Amino acid sequence: MRPVHYMLALLVVVLWGVNFIFIDFGLRDWPPLLLVAARFTFVVIPAIFFVTFPRGNLRRVLLIGVFMSAGQFGLLYTSMSLGLPAGLASIVIQIQAAFTVLVAALALREIPNRRQLVGILIGLSGLGVIGLSLQASVPIAAFLVALGASLSWAVGNVIARGVKEGTNGVQMTVWSALVVPVPMFALSLLIDGPAEVAHALAHPTWGVVASVVYTAGCASLIGYVIWNSLLARFPASQVAPFSLLVPLVGVLSAWLVLGDRPTAPELIGGALLLLGVAVTTGVLKTIGRGLTGRKRRNRRVVAGDMQEVGRSAGPR
Repeated sequence: MRPVHYMLALLVVVLWGVNFIFIDFGLRDWPPLLLVAARFTFVVIPAIFFVTFPRGNLRRVLLIGVFMSAGQFGLLYTSMSLGLPAGLASIVIQIQAAFTVLVAALALREIPNRRQLVGILIGLSGLGVIGLSLQASVPIAAFLVALGASLSWAVGNVIARGVKEGTNGVQMTVWSALVVPVPMFALSLLIDGPAEVAHALAHPTWGVVASVVYTAGCASLIGYVIWNSLLARFPASQVAPFSLLVPLVGVLSAWLVLGDRPTAPELIGGALLLLGVAVTTGVLKTIGRGLTGRKRRNRRVVAGDMQEVGRSAGPR
């Protein structure tokens, strides 16, 4: 990867980390499920008219939309509306990596290896620390609903593994979003009531507009286009580790913009959770291999330079 590619990866990290702040902005004025419906309406329209149809994968892509889009974000937005701070939400949602391994073990009979089991235990211990240290202002229900969002994301990840080759991430993002707006709108009508939904639609605030534009345009479309283009050009082992920086941006941005200052136990639990994710996904092993390979390359370059110097200094 060249420096420009590293910059693009970091741009995605920032886009996704700041995403939680904009979700918070929208939730101040609109019900959560209505906000999700609005977000994915603008993911679908007008992009669906320019993104090719995922032939042979529509059923699976729509199922991905049910779990990875509707389920994940419907529950995530609900958890934040119930009182889960934006920064903490950006950490808790990352346990999806461990949940993915567990879901794959149950659904696909893929037995996790020792490293994955250790990573899952570390991640769950981090969740335990966070759960036991929640302040009175953060309802346990909000924390549990966020775990449901992580589990839904994990199910979507396992379903996505069966998508046929040739279907890119942009197709999956746009076409899977097709199943989100109508069900989320209907659920909002059922839960929040027609009067509240009508009032919200008639009074879109700047916070709601900013939330929908940013989450749909920057986080969903721009972020995934860049991310999937990087995955298409470089090994996942070089790209995927950057995703672990998303919670860091989420916590810092929520602290600076919203004043959500994490407690020491939350930071400790978050660090354990992210360490567990890193172990489960093999990121630490990948980074270690990269550093080792880079040192070897540097030693070869230095050795070559020394040989060249020796030849240049020798008799002519």
